[in-house]
Amino acid sequence: MTRTTARLRVVGAAVAAPLLLLSWAAGSARAHGAPTYPVSRAYGCSPSGGSAATAACKAAIAASGQNFVAWDDVRVADVNGRDRQVIPDGRLCSGNLQAYKGLDLARADWPATELAPGARMTMTYAATIAHSGTFKLYLTKPGYDPVKPLTWSELSAQPFAEFKNPPLTNGAYHFTAVLPADRTGRQVLYTVWQTSSTPDTYYSCSDVVFTAKKTPKKEAAKGAAQGGQKDGGASAGTKPRPSTTPAPGASESDPARAQRTAATPVSPTTGTTAADSTPVASDTDPGSGPSAPLLAGGAAAVLVLTGGAALALRLRRR
Repeated sequence: MTRTTARLRVVGAAVAAPLLLLSWAAGSARAHGAPTYPVSRAYGCSPSGGSAATAACKAAIAASGQNFVAWDDVRVADVNGRDRQVIPDGRLCSGNLQAYKGLDLARADWPATELAPGARMTMTYAATIAHSGTFKLYLTKPGYDPVKPLTWSELSAQPFAEFKNPPLTNGAYHFTAVLPADRTGRQVLYTVWQTSSTPDTYYSCSDVVFTAKKTPKKEAAKGAAQGGQKDGGASAGTKPRPSTTPAPGASESDPARAQRTAATPVSPTTGTTAADSTPVASDTDPGSGPSAPLLAGGAAAVLVLTGGAALALRLRRR
């Protein structure tokens, strides 16, 4: 091998490496979103979700043959609103995609978000690219059995909330809905995002546990001090004070909160404006911005491209 040939191969490799990274980053950009609160199965079991070590996630990863780095890519093209015709029973969480089939495992130990029946819930739907479209939120019916495959008949015929073209704020969509008041125990919050700027529809399963609101101990003590009520110290008409822990994507210090509140859609459940509020939650939102692979890919591409150019210049001077 001549010195000239060797130099040409080195230069070619230096140029090709960043191009491959840029191509990978472009492919990652095709992934677009999933709920991070209430946490979806795909996100929760991803390296970023914090639950990959749980038994349910380990089983899902083994069944799917991947660790859900692309947690935001459970999408199916050309569904056009025919969700119940295109996605078969037992395959709702995976969108009938082989790479995500582990998300359809019927088990009662999926990482779950604690919610209160009849309360307001603010969903955080992280997205890597903004798209126009409609979000539809469904809940499994009372009596849902988590150890049986999820079927369309387990979901209400109509969504309990629907949102069209919400703004993308700080890497996520945020919308508030009033939860049905007749749910108890473990349920599945099923989210369908049908985009109108692409032919794709996205599917997500978020496991939730409904627990009744309880009067905080401080409130009960306060009521006893004020009147010593026979009902355990809670004065008549006193409502339980909601949790003071800010919901993910709904922090008071969030500069986009005012914008989200102003743009809050009308809840189809109540017919009134669903104002932002703090849902009862047992987990926290690990993040709502673009996926780490996309950011890392772009940064790596820039670094390799710079190094490749410098190497090529040095070789030419010899």
